[in-house]
Amino acid sequence: MADNKTTRAYWAREIQVLEWLEPVRKRPWMYIGSTDERWLHHLVWEIVDNSIDEAMAGHCDTIHITLGKDGSVEVEDNGRWIPVDIHAKTGKSALETIMTVLHAGWKFGWGGYKVSGWLHGVWASVVNALSTKVEARVYKDGNVYLQEYALWIPLFDAKIIDKTKKRWTSIKFWPDATIFTHTTDFNYKTILNRLRQQAYLTKGITLVLKDERTDEKYKFYFEGWIKSYVNFLNKREDTIGDVFYVEKEKNDILVEVSLQYNKTYWDNIISFVNNIHTPEGGTHMVWFRTALTRTINKYARDKGILKDKDQNLTNEDVVEWLTAVISVKVIDPQFEGQTKSKLGTSEARWAVDSVFAERLAEFLDENPTTAKGMCEKVILAAKARLAARAARDTVIRKGALEWMTLPGKLADCSSKDPSVSEIYIVEGDSAGGSAKQWRNRETQAILPLRGKILNTEQARIDRIFWNQEIKNLIIALGTSIWETFDLSRLRYHRIVIMTDADVDGAHIRTLLLTFFFRYLKDLIANGYLYIAQPPLYRLAKGKQFWYVYSDEAKDEIIKEHWVTWENIQRYKWLWEMNPEQLWETTMDPLARKMYRVKIDDAEKANEVFKMLMGEEVPPRKRFIQSRAKNVKNLDI
Repeated sequence: MADNKTTRAYWAREIQVLEWLEPVRKRPWMYIGSTDERWLHHLVWEIVDNSIDEAMAGHCDTIHITLGKDGSVEVEDNGRWIPVDIHAKTGKSALETIMTVLHAGWKFGWGGYKVSGWLHGVWASVVNALSTKVEARVYKDGNVYLQEYALWIPLFDAKIIDKTKKRWTSIKFWPDATIFTHTTDFNYKTILNRLRQQAYLTKGITLVLKDERTDEKYKFYFEGWIKSYVNFLNKREDTIGDVFYVEKEKNDILVEVSLQYNKTYWDNIISFVNNIHTPEGGTHMVWFRTALTRTINKYARDKGILKDKDQNLTNEDVVEWLTAVISVKVIDPQFEGQTKSKLGTSEARWAVDSVFAERLAEFLDENPTTAKGMCEKVILAAKARLAARAARDTVIRKGALEWMTLPGKLADCSSKDPSVSEIYIVEGDSAGGSAKQWRNRETQAILPLRGKILNTEQARIDRIFWNQEIKNLIIALGTSIWETFDLSRLRYHRIVIMTDADVDGAHIRTLLLTFFFRYLKDLIANGYLYIAQPPLYRLAKGKQFWYVYSDEAKDEIIKEHWVTWENIQRYKWLWEMNPEQLWETTMDPLARKMYRVKIDDAEKANEVFKMLMGEEVPPRKRFIQSRAKNVKNLDI
């Protein structure tokens, strides 16, 4: 029986077909992940990674990257040029085909690569689609060929514009601000760090970065490859023994591993597939850990260092204090996801296990002093793990980490929906009292902290479980930490650190950031952590008043409105604001200012936390001395 609803047929003419690169512009997140600052830089990686592929194939030894004053980026290499003759299938030049057709490129037939990070073949076409303008130059056969594109449409066929003796390829692009609405301003340090990484991973490559906006220039060339990379990562650490290194091909998979232990509590293990960073690991990382654990267990037991027959070192034990770089080169790797963050190729596990385990066993026998130091450290880590688990179990048995038992100091919100709930971690009971009085009780929770929390960079997990302020924070958030961490139990999707605008407040904020970075990094990675920005001053003249957040803004208002110094109020502490002022400046979603905490460079962040919050004093002293002249309005 037919119902009364209106029905209609769908006709072929109604089906929308997006031509050429239109799908990329319509849904850019499907091709590069997002359109924020991180993915703006992904455009650079798309072009640079192809040049790196040329280097890995032995056809390129120099790459230049130039950041232009006009917002452009130019990538040049001396690899094989892009063909400019007519492609039989498209009827266009090979250059135009590569620049305007998805999944067209060397990976799929033109010359080919044995291994490639540029897996999906979308490199130049996606960059072209997401730019207002692109210039492609090919230096070959004594000629310079040029083709320009505007919003991915070719303006003319590839043509000869000059003579040359060089063999060179250049791609220059201007990102589209209507796509990248957050920013189109490229970060010099972000690109610099990525190029340094690539220089360590690629043998014989010279990488040159020039920023025409600031006249900065940097050049990378390394002889020791990832062994030098481990030395770089450990340069501030008290290391244990020699650096291990192996490079060997197994079943058409090139395995390269370097590692060294140090005397910090944290591991720093970085993995790559075809020079592409794999932050989520994958098969190569699983079997690296498995081989490491098995080999050290066997050595320690054979040498009588591990005497308890019932005790076995775990993966967790052997990676503590470890700095390692794992790089594999795989033909046609299988990644999980377009962004290539996790390797799924099963063959990689056997290659890594075989090559790494065999050479590590030899290394331990050949270097007994280093081997003994490594074993002693991992056994110490095992003892600490067992002690920490006992402490944690004791705490859990008492119900202290059960999320249902919320701390008495927490003024919780009434909403049970984490997506709309937020918690303010506030310095001191006085400021906490003000925040509690003038808040949105439905969505805003307040947790006051008493004094400075434990420095978790220098504390083991058992001390952390017994620290009352940290325990209150863990319970309030609901996720637990360490082995029992569960992101799905997070009670608030906006966690806001709100401290005083003085030295003590900055120190407390840094201690909290250290804790989140070391034990709740997933909260940062998912964009849940924020830093509140209370105003520094309140300026008044007659019935007018202004809240300002910097000395520069204060001086501007004084100059423009003739505000006298006697009306200027400096907010050194949060409790100096009455509850209404705290709400309207720092907590009102319609008016407040806050920063979202991000980790753009995990290596650099790891290094900074070790330097500023670790046990070693000299690096911290040098850091402070080198920046002392830049400090303004220091409160002592």
